[in-house]
Amino acid sequence: MGVHDDGIAVAGTDTGTGTDTGTGAVVEVPRQGGGAGARRLPRVAGFASARGSGGPAAESPKAAGKALRQRVPRSSHAEFRLGPDRPDALTAVQESNRGRIEELTPIRVGRMAATPFAFLRGSAGLMAYDLVRTPLTGIGAQICGDAHAANFGLYGDARGGLVIDLNDFDETVHGPWEWDVKRLATSLVLAGREAGADEDTCRKAAHDVAGAYRRTMRLLAKLPALDAWNAIADEELVSHADAHDLLGTLERVSEKARNNTSGRFAAKSTVAVEGGGRRFVDAPPVLRSIPDAEAAAVAGSLGAYLKTLSADRLPLLGRYTIHDVAFRVVGTGSVGTRSYVVLLLDHRGEPLVLQVKEARPSALLPHLPALGFDAPPVDHEGRRVVLGQKRMQVVSDILLGWTSVEERPFQVRQFRNRKGSVDPAALAADQIDDYARMTGALLARAHAHSADPQLIAGYCGKNEELDEAVAGFAVTYADRTEADHAELVRAVRDGRVEAETGV
Repeated sequence: MGVHDDGIAVAGTDTGTGTDTGTGAVVEVPRQGGGAGARRLPRVAGFASARGSGGPAAESPKAAGKALRQRVPRSSHAEFRLGPDRPDALTAVQESNRGRIEELTPIRVGRMAATPFAFLRGSAGLMAYDLVRTPLTGIGAQICGDAHAANFGLYGDARGGLVIDLNDFDETVHGPWEWDVKRLATSLVLAGREAGADEDTCRKAAHDVAGAYRRTMRLLAKLPALDAWNAIADEELVSHADAHDLLGTLERVSEKARNNTSGRFAAKSTVAVEGGGRRFVDAPPVLRSIPDAEAAAVAGSLGAYLKTLSADRLPLLGRYTIHDVAFRVVGTGSVGTRSYVVLLLDHRGEPLVLQVKEARPSALLPHLPALGFDAPPVDHEGRRVVLGQKRMQVVSDILLGWTSVEERPFQVRQFRNRKGSVDPAALAADQIDDYARMTGALLARAHAHSADPQLIAGYCGKNEELDEAVAGFAVTYADRTEADHAELVRAVRDGRVEAETGV
């Protein structure tokens, strides 16, 4: 293996003679300028093989995807059956609470017990257990792992604009693209039911998620690679997804997101201290102060975090001083994990708040090896989350990185970076299908960054067979989730598990 001056590894080929040394191959590339013959260049690891380079004719990705329908009919994705040893809802919740801060788990249980949709949000591991028994094409992608309808939203880019995309990656892993699609479709059925929509509307939302995903993947498959990578800019998203009924809601969410900043959070959550600077004010149980030693450990971990950032970001953070650290409870599925906010102030006293959030192993990972999705060992869970996020988003937080605090892995990101989200359970009935199409399109774009869109598009095809199957699965699994939720509610009522509500 040779290495060019720019550090790109090249397969071991003698470029002087064009002979294959056994570790690489020569690629015949037509000469420019009308010269006879083809230029003999080495095949470079990480690049696709040149077309027409000799050897057996390779099947096109589209044809390969289409051929998969023989083994895994698209209609089969409606199937769902319970495994013989499936854990009950209470056991699943208690298992997922292992390793969390014990005094916070009642808050997590209370949030999950609020509605069936909330239960789904906190039970990615249980759904992964169930999805193992569903049909799979074997096509892998970087998946969100928790692609429910509330995990899409607005956030700020480096130039002060707003983008909309997937925005939660705690469970991200290389896995089956179908799992994200089915989880998203199920979540929309549950959100629609919570909003009071009728069953036809809820089923149509699940149908439209799959349809938008399929059509978007077909569009991306037809575009030049670079255009596909950056396709469906946010200003085109509503038209592409035919989500015009959602415009007013998106505008209201955008207006709130623009004001959802570190400055506003710091103004509400900190006070000035004698001698200059600011500190966080307790607002238990969501925001609370921590011992000096714990705060020092979190602040000290930011040195290692800086090493995970691009070098051009360092002068920016070098203009801020660390002033305080506090503990802050976040999310539904994340409740009970260790999560801190770090207050930074610049020379004018203007704040920037970083979130340092514990990164636990993906709840999906134990279920993947049996399906042939063998991943290399994860050396740092925070790194897994950050790299997975960057692989799926078109634009990511410029301060996204990772670190360790007392040997526990954490991800680091901006807190309140002009974030905003649509509450899918509060949408009007005529907006749920619009939101479904929008999120389905965004999910396809995210998957296409790591999986060949031609391959997935070849499988999904032109007709609605897959859409109908996914809708059928989503309704069935939503019913199962409602039963699981009811079981958890009974356990809370019977005193078998403690739940704190209203937090």
